Amino acid sequence: MTPKTRGERLRYARERFFKSARLAAKAMGIAVSTYGAHERAEDPGGRDFGPEEAKRYGRRFKVTPEWLLTGYGPGPDGQEPPEQDVWATHNVPLVGYVGAGAAAHFYEVAHGDLDSVEPPIGANENTVAVEVRGDSLGPFFNRWLVFYDDVRHGAPPAELIGEICVVGLEDGRVLIKQIQRGKAEGLYNLNSQTEPPMRDVAIKWAAKVKCMARR
Repeated sequence: MTPKTRGERLRYARERFFKSARLAAKAMGIAVSTYGAHERAEDPGGRDFGPEEAKRYGRRFKVTPEWLLTGYGPGPDGQEPPEQDVWATHNVPLVGYVGAGAAAHFYEVAHGDLDSVEPPIGANENTVAVEVRGDSLGPFFNRWLVFYDDVRHGAPPAELIGEICVVGLEDGRVLIKQIQRGKAEGLYNLNSQTEPPMRDVAIKWAAKVKCMARR
C-alpha cells in the first residue's frame, strides 16, 4: 500500500535501511525525539518536516525529497505504483498562482482560455492547479504546482484539521495554509513555514491540497 502522509513516507523509506527510528536518528546524528516526531508528523505530538530535512532524509534513504514531501514522483525501489484512473490522461486547468504571503491569485479569464497542466494521479473532473511563484511556500517550491479539488464550504470538517489546504477567508483572501483549531468555536489558526501564524480567523471554504509537483 502506498504511504499517504509525510510521516508514513518517511517511515516507509527508513524501514528499508533501519529497523527502528532510534537507529536511524543515531546514524544521522539527529536527536531521537526530533526524528521520531517527524515520522509521526500527522499525529498528536508529532512535528512536520520541511525541504531541508527532506533533502537530508532523501540522501540517507535513497528517495527524492519531492516524494517525501508530496508523495509525487519516483518513490523507493519496489514501491507499489498508485492506481491509475480515467482522468490520468486529461489535463487540468491552471486557474491562478500563489504569490507573497501564500496568497492565491486567480486568473480572470474564461475557463476555456485557461492554460492547462498534466494531471496528478487521482485527478478528477474538479481538479485544478495553481502555480507557486517565488518563495511563498518556501524556496524549495518555486514554480511547483499545487493541485486541489474537493472544496468544502463553511467550517472545515475534522479531516481537514492539521492538513495543508487552499483556504478561502471571509474577507475574500485565498491562502495556502495548514489548518488548526483556534481558541473559539468556529475560528481557526492558519500556519505556514514562511509566515507568522494567523490566529482565530473565520474560514469560508477550504480544500485539502491533493498533491504538489514540479512544473
